[in-house]
Amino acid sequence: MSVPYSDFHLQLIAGEWREGRGGRELMVTNPFNQDPLLRLRLASREDLDAAYLAAERAQLDWAATPPSQRAALMHRVVELFDRRKDEIIDWLIRESGSTRLKASIEWGAARGITQEAASMPARVHGMTLPSNVPGKENRVYRKPLGVVGVVSPWNFPLHLSQRSVAPALALGNAVVVKPASDTPVTGGLLLAKLFEEAGLPQGVLSVVAGAGCEIGDAFVEHRVPRMISFTGSTPVGRRIGSLCSGGEHIKKVALELGGNSPFVVLDDADLDQAVNAAVVGKFLHQGQICMAVNRIIVDERCYDGFVERFVARVKELRVGDPDDSATVVGPVINAKQREGLEAKIATARQEGATVLLEGTIEGQLVTPHVFGDVTPDMEISREEIFGPLVGIQKARDEAHALELANASEYGLSSAVFSADLTRGAHFAQGIKAGMTHVNDMPVNDEAHVAFGGEKNSGLGRFNGDWAIEEFTTDQWISVQHTPRGYPF
Repeated sequence: MSVPYSDFHLQLIAGEWREGRGGRELMVTNPFNQDPLLRLRLASREDLDAAYLAAERAQLDWAATPPSQRAALMHRVVELFDRRKDEIIDWLIRESGSTRLKASIEWGAARGITQEAASMPARVHGMTLPSNVPGKENRVYRKPLGVVGVVSPWNFPLHLSQRSVAPALALGNAVVVKPASDTPVTGGLLLAKLFEEAGLPQGVLSVVAGAGCEIGDAFVEHRVPRMISFTGSTPVGRRIGSLCSGGEHIKKVALELGGNSPFVVLDDADLDQAVNAAVVGKFLHQGQICMAVNRIIVDERCYDGFVERFVARVKELRVGDPDDSATVVGPVINAKQREGLEAKIATARQEGATVLLEGTIEGQLVTPHVFGDVTPDMEISREEIFGPLVGIQKARDEAHALELANASEYGLSSAVFSADLTRGAHFAQGIKAGMTHVNDMPVNDEAHVAFGGEKNSGLGRFNGDWAIEEFTTDQWISVQHTPRGYPF
């Protein structure tokens, strides 16, 4: 039995669309108006076991499928992204609270990584190496890992699932996805439908939506997966990393975790362009992006000019219904997220930050809040915000700006603005982050370029050749062509 794109009350488990067999039900609602979207019976540990065992069985034949056929399947998925664009974007708006602009960007990113993945089967290369043993030949084969477990977040659910799912499948792995409870459709079930329609064999991809307290650890600790790819918070990432390295079954792990992106404005920057980038980099998807601008650091010589322009621009942002194409800031994902933002606003005031723009909160709509005179010790500077709040810090000079930029346990994305590109690039190399953008916002992701962080922002890299490295493994096979003499 298949499932229509308008109805996802069933899960794809071990090649079959059916209800989960757990004891809990999940009601998925629209973050903007709380309208119910679907009711889903969650998966049990038995469901998880069935998905992994089916993936283990199906993976062998899938890995043996010619590279051209795996590539062709990815191209068919890209065609379905195009054909079903409106449906995909509609689901992103209704389920994740994406504005129409953000949903379109996410659709494009997920399509892009699928297109990139279509080229990966032909880019897997082994090698031969000489040997110090007479008559011996050394061969190194690059092979699929086997089964990959993917745990995805709610903020960019479609893309941040597909970023692992598409390359892993293209390279001959089978995949089991555990989407976030807020976004089971766009984080997994919708992708399962696309791959099913494209002709992916049964069992190669499963989606198990289940409560973390029931299947979370079991998802990671299970015997079958050889790798866990996780995108989410640093505390949960630490737990997953610990389970992968210290459990009974040691396995590979890719972690894309929290961020605290600095946005640095040097004294020679084009302030209007810097403001434009900062506004988009902060408030796209309500700031619920791991790469979002978290700390704005401005040289004191241009601080007042930047603040004046920035606050004026932010005041103009349209807040409201994410389905309205004019809306820039839509709802935060759920009540828990809103409550956390309310606490951060109160703490920023208590710690002495200056209110430059006082926003409002109505339901899950949080309008932009801007604080000035922020110092590195304040919570709004130390912690990831994940919402439409931002603090602006003042730097004495370039050296102080770099010190402030690096004053964080995180190191995901970052940005610096300068009229001197050589100066900007030099400054960028001093930032301890996996990604730094000169004269652009920190929110960037291209399907062929390395994506990942340093420090507590994670391990590993996604996209392009780096994804091929992550989702495959090397096997050394030596061939002794002539009889070898042994010492005893």
